[in-house]
Amino acid sequence: MSDSRVQFSDIYLATEPYIKCVGQVRIGASGIGWKAAEGETEALKGLTIPNLVVNSGMLALQRDDLRRLQWQRVARGYGLRIHTKNGTLHKLDGFTADDYETLRDAIKQLFHGLTLEVRDISIKGWNWGKTDFEGTHMSFRVDNRPMFDLPMACVSNTNLANKNEVSLEFQGPRGKGVKRKGAPDELVEIRFYVPGTTTTPGTIAGNGAKKSNNEEGDGNEEEEEEVSAASVFHDTIKDRADLGQVSGDSIVQFPEILCLTPRGRYSIDMFSHFLRLRGKTYDYKIPYDNIQRMFLVSKPDELHMMFVVGLNPPIRQGQTRYPYLVLQFVRDEEVAIDLNLEADESAQRLEGKLRTHYDEPLYRIVANVFKGVTDKRLTEGGSFRAYHGAQGIKASLKANEGTLYPLDKGFLFAPKPTHYIAHTDIASIVFSRVGASSATGKMRTFDLKFNMHGSQDYQFSSINREEHASLEDYMEEHGIKMLSELNETTAVSYKGMDNDSDGGVSKVAGAFNAAGLDGSEDESSEDEDFVAESDSDVPEEFDDKYESSAGSDAE
Repeated sequence: MSDSRVQFSDIYLATEPYIKCVGQVRIGASGIGWKAAEGETEALKGLTIPNLVVNSGMLALQRDDLRRLQWQRVARGYGLRIHTKNGTLHKLDGFTADDYETLRDAIKQLFHGLTLEVRDISIKGWNWGKTDFEGTHMSFRVDNRPMFDLPMACVSNTNLANKNEVSLEFQGPRGKGVKRKGAPDELVEIRFYVPGTTTTPGTIAGNGAKKSNNEEGDGNEEEEEEVSAASVFHDTIKDRADLGQVSGDSIVQFPEILCLTPRGRYSIDMFSHFLRLRGKTYDYKIPYDNIQRMFLVSKPDELHMMFVVGLNPPIRQGQTRYPYLVLQFVRDEEVAIDLNLEADESAQRLEGKLRTHYDEPLYRIVANVFKGVTDKRLTEGGSFRAYHGAQGIKASLKANEGTLYPLDKGFLFAPKPTHYIAHTDIASIVFSRVGASSATGKMRTFDLKFNMHGSQDYQFSSINREEHASLEDYMEEHGIKMLSELNETTAVSYKGMDNDSDGGVSKVAGAFNAAGLDGSEDESSEDEDFVAESDSDVPEEFDDKYESSAGSDAE
């Protein structure tokens, strides 16, 4: 090693959270370099860090790109914060206290005009202070000292919880090598209380609408407008985290799509690696890696189509989680849309999966675009047909009405709450109240209970009695075990139960016999030794001797 450079071992790359990758740091006249140790590059897969070559595990920062260098206390000893001129912040952790002087002298000697600043962290523990934005990070400061930093690149959503409260939601680990099982707790949301108001410059139209009646407006003039400080802070977060209006070129935009879950109309902007869901109150940035499965089914009215997107992790609105997006389209709505597959280099890889022009129903375009950009399977309605020919059957899950779709490899219930039940997770199926009767005749609906393997059971109610024959054929075709309601360990067939003939009655009796409830032990016979006697000598109100007895008592 020459005298013109210094080297440090066992240094962690901490630019991205949740990543544990150790390597070596070299500082020379050309800049700062970090290289992962042998066998450590696996932890870097799936990351997109500026200036990092994932395959070789090399991070190279040129001298002319460096803007500021800071030394601070971190969880792994001491760390070096490297600010670049394009606003990117890189972190290297694992230095010891003795490394400070060596690092300071090397920077002073090799990088003319740069010094190693000492960044003191506030340890007062106060929960009030000021915020400061620097590059892609927000710093919360107490007594003019930083207390903690929040990387804006990790913010997935922000909204005004109320008049003075702003909430920030964060993405989970983005590296493919991250193991979630046994991982430590993660920060998923933080809220800031921002009181007071502030003034922002506004523009007055040339007609002088905001002026008094005695004044006339000539041209555009600026006037300060008073707004809440929370709304200004919220807009700043959206701008820094790139969550606001679309910036850059998108592949395609779908405006004002009706969303059943979460409820409202949202505009969908599709990019090469993520999509934006923009509504009136909530905005979401959803990476395509978070999309797990997709379904395209028809509603029973045959007039609308539902496109269901499964998300992990789910999006959140306050304390409510939404693991599924349910979009609804009019079946006959056709549009012509052009795709911009030249938006960036990443979008060009989609040329073989997507067309540049679509002229077909909107639901089909949206489904095909989602399938192409995510490279995930799209599941459509299977071969099952209900009594009236629909893909699904109307049912209720607790107090929520919806549609239950028997698919090729599972059941889908939509729109709210959306559930997907795979066949492999089902232990058995129980039909309830199929042959039940009421005072006015036979019940017109029945229930369907799913006994699950090691998880909570599901019970769907208010299913039309006409559907049980097709459902039973579906269960037999897919090898799903069916049990009797009377004895859930005994298999039984419910075919023919909708007939009013004696055959249906005999099958109900057969179900009783199979469960050991043939009724033979319950037959009543006359007991010759039993003599009915009254336990009381006092005549009852309905007895013939009641009046005479009452009269004698009166006397």
